[in-house]
Amino acid sequence: MGKSEDFKQHLEQGYTFKGNSIILGTGILDHEPIANAQVKIPLKTLNRHGLIAGATGTGKTKTLQVIAEQLSLHGVPSVLMDLKGDLSGIAQAGSLNSHIEKRSSLIGIDFEATGLPVELMSISHEKGVKLKATVSEFGPVLISQIMELNDTQRGVVALVFRYCDTHHLPLLDLKDLKKVLQFVINEGKDEIAKEFGAVSSATVNTIMRKIIELEQQGAENFFGEPSFDVQDFVRTVDGKGVVSIIRLTDIQNQPKLFSTFMLSLLSEIYESFPEQGDADKPKLCLFIDEAHLVFSTASKDLIEKIEAIVKLIRSKGVGVFFCTQTPTDVPDNVLGQLGLKIQHSLRAFTAKDRKAISKTAENYPISTFYKTDEVLTSMGIGEALVTVLNEKGIPTPLAHTLLRPPVSRMDILTEGEIDSLVRSSSLVKKYNIEIDRESAFELLDQKISRAEAAAEASKNQPIPSAKSKGKPVQETSIIEELSKNTMVRQIGRSIFRELTRGILGSFSGSKRR
Repeated sequence: MGKSEDFKQHLEQGYTFKGNSIILGTGILDHEPIANAQVKIPLKTLNRHGLIAGATGTGKTKTLQVIAEQLSLHGVPSVLMDLKGDLSGIAQAGSLNSHIEKRSSLIGIDFEATGLPVELMSISHEKGVKLKATVSEFGPVLISQIMELNDTQRGVVALVFRYCDTHHLPLLDLKDLKKVLQFVINEGKDEIAKEFGAVSSATVNTIMRKIIELEQQGAENFFGEPSFDVQDFVRTVDGKGVVSIIRLTDIQNQPKLFSTFMLSLLSEIYESFPEQGDADKPKLCLFIDEAHLVFSTASKDLIEKIEAIVKLIRSKGVGVFFCTQTPTDVPDNVLGQLGLKIQHSLRAFTAKDRKAISKTAENYPISTFYKTDEVLTSMGIGEALVTVLNEKGIPTPLAHTLLRPPVSRMDILTEGEIDSLVRSSSLVKKYNIEIDRESAFELLDQKISRAEAAAEASKNQPIPSAKSKGKPVQETSIIEELSKNTMVRQIGRSIFRELTRGILGSFSGSKRR
């Protein structure tokens, strides 16, 4: 048996699965593609998460596109966080040329140009479905993280959330949060001191400045109502999974906002989805492009929480895939949870680069057919080293792989195509509406007005004479008056009954709707 036949048999044994699988490409030996030596990913293990890594321009984004396409064709929806704006073309069919035809023939697949069902989404000013969440849903932990608060300032934010819970004051947007902070050190100073202890004005003023910084970054577009229901990610059209592309091109320079949004989204999916265990295919897959932005700005505490979510969310049938330049961008504890590893070429320009490549090679199974560190620097565009978990959870043989071409457009949509896609979206009609119902801002304004009116009335009351003095009449406190308000009681019952406090601080409760 020749070396190529031995190699082909080696891959066939390692990449043959009982259940459905995605054909990723064909194996390469000694820089030559081996026809029909198919490298596959079993659908059953795609909830075990993954990594797509490689230097800029080596084809990471197209690999992400290929996997999202194949998932959709197998009825699995996905969420793509698109920071570079490269992925919208999934909505339109690709085009066949001689290069694609040759590559498809080598892999042993038929190329059928196909556009997939796509939903464009945004947390900023980009066109598409507006993803929003209330300040209450974000919770004090993530709000504090995004503002980079110290322990003292975090304590004040936690106090504010607790006060609003206790007194039925919905925190919907940043305007509400600022209003409560102002109340804490002004009209409500004495009340807060009795209930929680004194709060420093300097600390509150620092938090207020941080909120203003958030507003200047456009965060007010994200906080508010209507809140997005993550169940709307799990949709199919004519048997194809919907690809939800969250367009983040205008917040590339705001990694805190991006990373905190991502963590909030993962937490909400974990809390909302029922337990599924290991099924024949995942329920949903999330792809996080430019993942180094998440980890480079995250504290040790949040990295630990990411690790916890990655460990736990697979039981909900959800796979998380990080796309970045090198595996070292991902913390070791998270990297150890990733079953699928697709490594595109790395470049060795410096001694530091060579050390990084040597370390990267250690993350992959040893192969008798390759010197991994040498292959890492010699692969062409559209080639990658691949290893996955088989259906028993065992890593498959390392395969230098010629990847299949995308069946959808490799370029982006035109503005006209984007507008057409947005106009036809049912979710745009559902979520792109302005809601500004009564919340903490309005309720505190009412409270302050009543207090001022009561104070003014007490000034105008005549002083009782000595004869009329008897048992003093106990005045109703402002808080008691507020609690008697039917509307406020209804808000307390209907809105805060299921309110989850401290997203990522605990994994219990359900999202308030």
